[in-house]
Amino acid sequence: MEKLTFKASYEPVVKESETVHVYVFEPPEVKHNLVFLHGIGNGNIPYLMWFGERFKKANVKTWFLILPYHSERAPLEWKGGEPYYHHSPSYCVQRFYEAVQDVCDLVDVIRKDNDRDVSIMGFSFGGMIATLALAREKRIKKGILCCCGGDWRWINWYSPYTATLRDLYRQNDNEHGCKSERDCVKNRGKTEEIVRSFKSLEDIALKAPVGCYLYDPVSFAPFVEQEVLFFWAIFDRVFPYPSYKALHRLLKKKKTIFLPTGHKSSYMFKEFIARKVIEFLRPML
Repeated sequence: MEKLTFKASYEPVVKESETVHVYVFEPPEVKHNLVFLHGIGNGNIPYLMWFGERFKKANVKTWFLILPYHSERAPLEWKGGEPYYHHSPSYCVQRFYEAVQDVCDLVDVIRKDNDRDVSIMGFSFGGMIATLALAREKRIKKGILCCCGGDWRWINWYSPYTATLRDLYRQNDNEHGCKSERDCVKNRGKTEEIVRSFKSLEDIALKAPVGCYLYDPVSFAPFVEQEVLFFWAIFDRVFPYPSYKALHRLLKKKKTIFLPTGHKSSYMFKEFIARKVIEFLRPML
């Protein structure tokens, strides 16, 4: 494993994120490139790096991107990803787009390194970022989304991971007046109907009734033209069932694998997940 760094192409909210850090797992012969995105928080990063070593054995060069505001890209006292827990959509959309920009910039780096195809794999929060990146960056040939969903209503108001965010909504509301789930439902309207009215990526910003659509994976899912391998953990509570369903329903070219696990316990199936990913990528190996 080697480490690659380059300067971020945007101005982050903390100086630590000005440098992009990527851990590179290079096999003896490179047959494919895989951008790997971890989940929110620093705790999941070390054990997800196992996939880099595993894919290396299949001649897949894995580029493990440390997302903004995590690990060495954050102040030492942070647990990782703090700026993403914010009650203002106008603030959050910039933070999400920064992560997507890192992916696009990393694809630029990969293209200079070798001429093999590039795919992307994201776990949890990383799967959400991967969805946005797939819609925007068409140089990415395939996507693997594991244990993730969309539709902020279900994530913000039902996930145990967003309890702090719910407190922020209740105490401060935001530019759309969201202080409760009731406000959320009223402001967002009928999510799928609104998303299907988007005919282009530009429409998301032009037609969305509230700002949270601008960084919601469901808004971008219809514009993902690549094949997607979708891992659905059926006992997941971090992403409630309606959140999985909302994202899954709007993806076009998907192959679904159900995991009999919860969110974190999906790691017990890491070898199974890795084998299925390699099978999915095999036509390009």
